[in-house]
Amino acid sequence: MKTLNIALLFFTLIMIGCSKSPAPEPASEKDETEQDPPPVEEEEEEEEEEELTWITIPVPVTLGDDKEWEFQSDISDNFEYEAPADNKGDTFLTKWDDWYHNAWTGPEPTVWRRDHSSVVDNQLQMIASRPDGTTTTNAGVISSKKRVVYPVYIEASVKIMNSKLANGFWLLSPDDTQEIDIVEAYGSDIWTNAWFAPDRVHVSHHVFIRDPFQDWQPSDEGSFYTDGSTIWREDFHRYGVYWKDPWNLEYYIDGKLVRTRSGVSEIDPLDYTNGTGLSKEMDILVSVEDQTWRANSGLSPTDEELENLSNNTLKLDWIRVFKPVDK
Repeated sequence: MKTLNIALLFFTLIMIGCSKSPAPEPASEKDETEQDPPPVEEEEEEEEEEELTWITIPVPVTLGDDKEWEFQSDISDNFEYEAPADNKGDTFLTKWDDWYHNAWTGPEPTVWRRDHSSVVDNQLQMIASRPDGTTTTNAGVISSKKRVVYPVYIEASVKIMNSKLANGFWLLSPDDTQEIDIVEAYGSDIWTNAWFAPDRVHVSHHVFIRDPFQDWQPSDEGSFYTDGSTIWREDFHRYGVYWKDPWNLEYYIDGKLVRTRSGVSEIDPLDYTNGTGLSKEMDILVSVEDQTWRANSGLSPTDEELENLSNNTLKLDWIRVFKPVDK
């Protein structure tokens, strides 16, 4: 019995040893509960660029650290209203007269008419036409009811006519002795002088003596600007001038400085202003003209050409004025 009991005890120990669980595997570096969280996709915050407006388009002139540009709402206009040709209403007439700045009716064969300007489709539009059986060219003109004076930046978004007619956005003193032509352009492919072809625009100024009449303006190549390729009638472009002081003008197109005039020799070399330079307050004008010198050169539009109203409509999106002020 003793021998049997010993055998049974030995067998039991073996069975108990075989029933033990295998040794655990070494622990991983991190427990399942301590695993790295799934990667979080970084949301790219795309800052939406604020759409520029006619007011917030940067003025291309940099001022000193102590100055900034102030928008002049009382004389600027984005034409976001309707002003029919025959009854323009208070919104238009508060800022503009649908006429020249005095009683003059225009350079022959032009006759300006109030009903040849209007505000349509949020644009100032000026047209030209011809009364049957005449050689007269009826056209539109407007003038501002408030004047500007240096220092000032003034700019307009303009689409030139596809026409032989002159398109003008300009400044003129009340006595007609000082003038700044922000842009003067001729959009037609028909021309006799390459300086007035549709790939050029005239940016210039005049000083006058009225009696006896004398007129001086620059005649250098730079006053007939071209970038070598743009046909200006094909789209709207921004035309602006920084009238810094009586002896300094800077002309800008689409925000690019394209011309500078500085000093007596470039502003008034013949002393027509008696040493004052471009110093007088000026009215803002927008005009369409059948200019006398062009008509005399055979460049007055034909009756057939004037019947195409789309080719004989000058368009402006807006006119804006800024003054430098202390910060």
